[in-house]
Amino acid sequence: MGNTDTDLRIACANRGPKITLQVDGVPCVAYEGETVHAALLAAGIRALRIAGKTGESRGIFCGMGICYECRVTINGVPDKQACMTIATDGMQIETR
Repeated sequence: MGNTDTDLRIACANRGPKITLQVDGVPCVAYEGETVHAALLAAGIRALRIAGKTGESRGIFCGMGICYECRVTINGVPDKQACMTIATDGMQIETR
């Protein structure tokens, strides 16, 4: 998992209120209105799952819901697209 102490967001951008996600059991900062993809990327989390056939790490590719590479488990529901899901406070996300 990435370094969740690092925030890679642009500092001068206006954001909604700060919220907290749980990513693989670790708190992750997000902001209301941003996608799970944006929160994970800003926290330095790049690998979201393992490809079944090759065993390679997979992550965000298109960022607009076409490729399905960013699938994660959200609140117990598998195969949710991180790039198409708005982050909500307390959301439980499982990668891999």
